[in-house]
Amino acid sequence: MWLSPGSRIWLAAAPVDMRLGFDGLAAKVQGVLAADPFCGHAFVFRNRRGDRLKLLLWDGLGFWLIYRRLDQGRLHWPRADTGTVELSAAQWAMLVEGGRGPRCRPLKNARLHCCK
Repeated sequence: MWLSPGSRIWLAAAPVDMRLGFDGLAAKVQGVLAADPFCGHAFVFRNRRGDRLKLLLWDGLGFWLIYRRLDQGRLHWPRADTGTVELSAAQWAMLVEGGRGPRCRPLKNARLHCCK
């Protein structure tokens, strides 16, 4: 993935409508996560069934929107009722490769310190 050193991977706890595109997901980052979508961190969203995800990333020139749909099974999403969950690169790899990965703690009222 195209993350620069110091970038973080944030999972949104609540499922979102997968019809949302660049602008809709950027609005979710600002409104729901209270973060700056232009900060270079990766923001990951899933659908209610857990078989699809979208990753939104700003690379300095524009947004990347990566969409994944599983043919079988579901993503083992970390449990969190509210807020966001921050993943390490290793945890992200385990999540997208089908493993449960290490436990991830939800961050209630997470404050994402982005570019200022």
